[in-house]
Amino acid sequence: MSDNSLWESYFQFFAERYPDIWAASIQHLWISAISVTLGSLVAIPLGIILGNSSNRYLKSFVFGLANLFQTIPSLALLALLIPIMGIGMKPAIFALFLYSLLPLLRNTYAGFESADRSILEAATGMGYSSLQKILFIQLPIALPFIFSGVRVTTVYIISWTTLASLIGGGGLGVLIFSGLGVNKPELILTGAIAAIVLALLADFFLSKLERRGSKTKQITASVSSAT
Repeated sequence: MSDNSLWESYFQFFAERYPDIWAASIQHLWISAISVTLGSLVAIPLGIILGNSSNRYLKSFVFGLANLFQTIPSLALLALLIPIMGIGMKPAIFALFLYSLLPLLRNTYAGFESADRSILEAATGMGYSSLQKILFIQLPIALPFIFSGVRVTTVYIISWTTLASLIGGGGLGVLIFSGLGVNKPELILTGAIAAIVLALLADFFLSKLERRGSKTKQITASVSSAT
């Protein structure tokens, strides 16, 4: 079969299965977005708390726990969740949520730790409360770190979401593993390309937000040096 025939065959397959491919892509993106959002709602506030805490034992415990979730192999974690949560989208989202915690937590903590202590002491002398220091000094400085963490985590989660289909979670992994099961290269190729495109698009749009965060940091630094 010639190359032209191969491409024609593939495009015919794509045209016929387009609704299924689109539905799997939307489901894949939905699972990833929910997982990263839940991880952000937990890890970012926790990183802020740890960044303003002097309790070394608390920091060691939290980072150790997040690191433990990160080191568990993905298939093993999914298998452990099946007896507890069954199969479907819920255990897949919960597993991906656990994987998202460490990079989000680490970047948020690093961002708040990077704030100049002399500026914080000066703000305290000016009558700033702890909340005001977080909102007006530390958070603008930490924003590029937080955006970087969300960006990296999102790309990772999109790639890991392909495994969700192994426990009935859906997504583009359904196409990939179905193609492997019936030896259909078109399904494998389509699922893999779609997952790559989603990761690249997410990285592109989040990089835009990250650059805005960097500009905010520069403006804050200028204001701080001026005062």
